[in-house]
Parts: sequence; C-alpha cells; structure tokens
Amino acid sequence: MLHDRVLVDPDDEARERRSSGGILIPATVQMGRRLAWAKVVAIGSSVRTVKVDDRVLFDPAERFEVELRNKTYLLLRERELHAIAAERLQNGSTGLYL
Repeated sequence: MLHDRVLVDPDDEARERRSSGGILIPATVQMGRRLAWAKVVAIGSSVRTVKVDDRVLFDPAERFEVELRNKTYLLLRERELHAIAAERLQNGSTGLYL
C-alpha cells in the first residue's frame, strides 16, 4: 500500500434489512445515499489515524474495487473515511472516533 491509501474488506451489503418498525426490506431495494462499514486489511505508510483490523465508515460511491486472490476489496483514501470504530485504548477510552 502506498501513501494515504487504505485497503478495506466491505461488510456484506447484499442482505435483507429490517426497518425500525420491523418491516423487512429486501436486498434488491436501492436506498438513498447510505454510508457503509468495512474492516481495514492494509494501510499505506502515510496513514495516521487508522490501524489494521479497525472498522471504518465510508461512502460506497467513492470507492475503487480491487480483486486479490479471488476476493474483492475496496481501495480508499484516508480522507474519504467518515468514522473509525476501534477497540484499542487511547487515553483510557474506546469506541467510535469521528
């Protein structure tokens, strides 16, 4: 990985969802602009805030797909990430970093 690039493994987006009222939303329904979660697989040398195995929130419209060993990953820039969900301790706290 070079510079500020982040390689992520996206969560399974092609699945059924339930609304807050309990209505089943099929996987074929297109939602409006919705952010997605992914797990960080590799990072470039200039990435400062993200570590491998963190979960990150990103806009699926701003992605580049890469196929490695018959598995599809996404290539993002660090500045395209909207949030980081990390389990590591930082000043005695864990959780979601925006």
